[in-house]
Amino acid sequence: MSGRQSLRQGQFLGQSLPCAVLEARSVKSRTRQIKLCAQAAKAGGKYDYDLLIIGCGVGGHGAALHAVESGLKVAVVEGHDIGGTCVNRGCVPSKALLAASGRVRDMKNTMHLKSMGIQVDNVRYDRQPIADHANNLAASIQGNLKRSLEAIGVDILIGQAKLTGPNTVKYSLPGRVDVGGTVTAGDIMIATGSVPFVPPGIPIDGKTVFTSDHALKLEWVPDWVAIIGSGYIGLEFSDVYTALGSEVTFIEAVDNLMPGFDKEIARLAQRVLINPRKIDWHTGVLASKVTPGVPGVKPVEIELTDFKTKEVVDKLEVDACLVATGRAPYTQGLNLASVGAEVDRRGFVPVNERMQVLDTKGKVVPHLYCIGDANGKYMLAHAASAQGISAVENICERPHVLNHASVPAACFTHPEVSFVGMTEEAAREAAEKAGYGDKVSISKTSFKANSKALAEGEGDGMAKMIYRRDTGEILGVHIFGLHAADLIHEASNAISMGSSIGDIKFNVHAHPTLSEVLDELFKQAHVEGIPDIALQSKVKPEKGVKREAVAA
Repeated sequence: MSGRQSLRQGQFLGQSLPCAVLEARSVKSRTRQIKLCAQAAKAGGKYDYDLLIIGCGVGGHGAALHAVESGLKVAVVEGHDIGGTCVNRGCVPSKALLAASGRVRDMKNTMHLKSMGIQVDNVRYDRQPIADHANNLAASIQGNLKRSLEAIGVDILIGQAKLTGPNTVKYSLPGRVDVGGTVTAGDIMIATGSVPFVPPGIPIDGKTVFTSDHALKLEWVPDWVAIIGSGYIGLEFSDVYTALGSEVTFIEAVDNLMPGFDKEIARLAQRVLINPRKIDWHTGVLASKVTPGVPGVKPVEIELTDFKTKEVVDKLEVDACLVATGRAPYTQGLNLASVGAEVDRRGFVPVNERMQVLDTKGKVVPHLYCIGDANGKYMLAHAASAQGISAVENICERPHVLNHASVPAACFTHPEVSFVGMTEEAAREAAEKAGYGDKVSISKTSFKANSKALAEGEGDGMAKMIYRRDTGEILGVHIFGLHAADLIHEASNAISMGSSIGDIKFNVHAHPTLSEVLDELFKQAHVEGIPDIALQSKVKPEKGVKREAVAA
């Protein structure tokens, strides 16, 4: 392994290097890596840039930062807004709405407040300032991202880009002759993201029938809103709308709410997030026809069709309809044919595990990469960023493969849901196929057993871990409860580093903290050959061995 590769290999692939060695080599080795990568880039001076990134969302931005750190000359081409969907029409403004509406929900929960000696009367909210909070936050972060790129010398080219051949991109804006041009680069990375997916038969008017892009503007709060889809997006908006006083009806194509989540976690989450609130639902049906209405004048009409029989089974009249049926890749107009590639039937750009684009024959297209929602591997903003960093590592000849099983996901409801790895159902199915079906075990704990959660009056929730009791491998971790989105990272990092339960079971967590929820999961796991901590207090110490006192 060359000096150029050694440290990054150790860091990214989870190889164990002694701390003293890392400390001694880190600065010198990293500096040499950057110089070597920069020298290689300068050797290809026939191009305008070493790396050109098409799209500047979270994935493109992360890739640009890492590429500059690696000594590359970088430009990004952005046809819409710096920050992409996440910053402008997704993760960021939705969290602002959830934060504000969550405060309203908390203040209206008089029973909860009275239990802690707090009395609050006549809680009200103003819609426009809540909407402004979301919009202002998105604008602020967008500006921060742009300045962060400019500060390190990344050129920002404005326009919609398309490939015109190997190493060449043309960009322009419709109707603008003063914007655009053609640039070349040693490597090109596609990071164009995604757009809301709207099923056939649903016309979007942006007022009464809308997607998350429109809902984030919070132009009005309908008395009754139907939400098509009960995944991440639908759940989060149901949290916002019910907190602000709306009634919600879920329309879900499959037979259960929250498809894709671990079933046990989904059942508990439904009891807390859906059943007690002003929410009803129709499962196993499609919204086969939606007719927009007029706010305050004419209702939205929704025709429901049985998913299996395709027969019309019901009709709804609501004030508004949010279409939350997932997202579709934004890959039109890239002109992949110019390099011998094409999107698949769903519109995704095919890539290998190193994010290299594949041509129509399944072979690597030289110097062309695709990351994020556009490749369909894992449609999450932080996954896009991780893929971008991984792609840059490969561009700099530091081979890297991202372990997607270690990428966490979260739903920011109140309380939150998070997970990493496989669901229990998927883990058992995979284990049966691989021949270790009898080795899958489950560890569980409740937030009601956590002192910090009880102090907050937030005991609703649970965590579970799916693991192999013969090897201690962590297959999946799922959390529903207070700050679940923050708690999941100890588990995701363990999976990323290849740590077994034996490696982390004896770690210490501060008391009282929510992190002890994970501590309980690890300590309750029964792995062959590893002592059970719960039994150690019953085992007498060997003669001459002193036990340390532990403060409660």
